[in-house]
Amino acid sequence: MVVHACHCGWCQRETGTVHALNAVYEADRVSHTAGDPEIIVTPSASGRGQQIARCPICKVAVWSNYAVSGPAARFVRVGTLDNPELCPPDVHIYTASKQPWVLLPPGARAFAEFYELSEVWSPESLERRRIMRTKAGLES
Repeated sequence: MVVHACHCGWCQRETGTVHALNAVYEADRVSHTAGDPEIIVTPSASGRGQQIARCPICKVAVWSNYAVSGPAARFVRVGTLDNPELCPPDVHIYTASKQPWVLLPPGARAFAEFYELSEVWSPESLERRRIMRTKAGLES
């Protein structure tokens, strides 16, 4: 639905690099190729935690669930996809805490914190999100 490059301090710490690059998909569109993932619960800035799904074989983080979307959405690590070059970031978020030597591409959408979905998401993605949230009982 959207690809985030998140520059928050939590993502920097958890990934060991300057940002996390996550493609947001509906949970029912994500399939596992090496068995069920190992779920690790970690703290988050919201205080509500984050679930990180790791490959049961190599232990690489494959996707996360955040409290705001619950189990309905998967924040898939772009680097774990077969063709990560097809998923450049749609938006850079939490750039207020990005490393000062990280330069964003000219014209990149960037927000100091988060953003209004309607400013970034396409109408198709917003509709997919609405359907996902309705199925999950998060909207009526």
